[in-house]
Amino acid sequence: MKAITYNAYGTPAPLQLVDSPRPKVGPGEVLVRVKAAGVNPVDWKLAAGYLDPILEVRYPVIPGWDVAGVVEAVGEDTFDHAVGDEVYGYVRKEWVELGTYAELVSAPVRTLARKPRELSFEQAAGLPLAGLTAYQSLTRVGLQAGETVVIHSAAGGTGSFGVQIAVALGLRVIGTAGAHNHDYLRSLGAEPVLYGEGMADRIRALAPEGVDAGLDFYGDDVIETLQSLVKERHRVVSIADYNAAAQGAHQLWVRPDTADLTFLAELADAGKLTVNVEHALPLAEAAKAWELSAAGRTRGKIVLTV
Repeated sequence: MKAITYNAYGTPAPLQLVDSPRPKVGPGEVLVRVKAAGVNPVDWKLAAGYLDPILEVRYPVIPGWDVAGVVEAVGEDTFDHAVGDEVYGYVRKEWVELGTYAELVSAPVRTLARKPRELSFEQAAGLPLAGLTAYQSLTRVGLQAGETVVIHSAAGGTGSFGVQIAVALGLRVIGTAGAHNHDYLRSLGAEPVLYGEGMADRIRALAPEGVDAGLDFYGDDVIETLQSLVKERHRVVSIADYNAAAQGAHQLWVRPDTADLTFLAELADAGKLTVNVEHALPLAEAAKAWELSAAGRTRGKIVLTV
């Protein structure tokens, strides 16, 4: 099979399109014929060595965790999916080696769910990691319908999913973003606020009684600001500030979860969750996809088509 690989850390990583062995399929796994693989900042950050202290890496690495495709084979004692099923998932394994930037990927069934019927393979591939991150951030602080949440960096990939999911759950959403993204946030159902100096005051003007929770999807030392706005300081989650726990907030690392993926698929099929694919590039152009991701100017998702 064809796959993108790298054999050492680097900035940029030395990506190659190579012939790679067909993956073995163990018990509790299925073999997925990849239609599209999602590109996320963690992919190139991992290849640069930034996550070396916490993740085991075995070379050569096939990068990628997000996938949408069709089940081609099932492993022993595996009955969750059948050959021909359309699936999508966040295929994060125990170590980094056999990822989704390939024609085939072996995937533990715990990382997969039925592909949303209303999304294309490209759209579905852009949803798992960022969508799960947004949803698990909302559930981590126990948000309930009728409450108010502030989402920092609400127009980004994770933030835009967070806004849509929160609105679908009946939450009031205040989203921070640059002025050029305010109309976009309104279209998703959020009340936009300009980030930067004076952001806290602008949020207080919208919610003088305080907000119930804050989600940080960007970093930029915003934890203390969010804690000053919420009614209970512990109801703040960050995916970008590694000192969040030391500050009394939640530091979230997304987990594969079939039930959560199924929930996201149901939202998409109900028309309550959309995926904006801004760039769909062929597998061979993975390096270009990483350049676009690292530039940080993409509002929608980047995917590789296979």
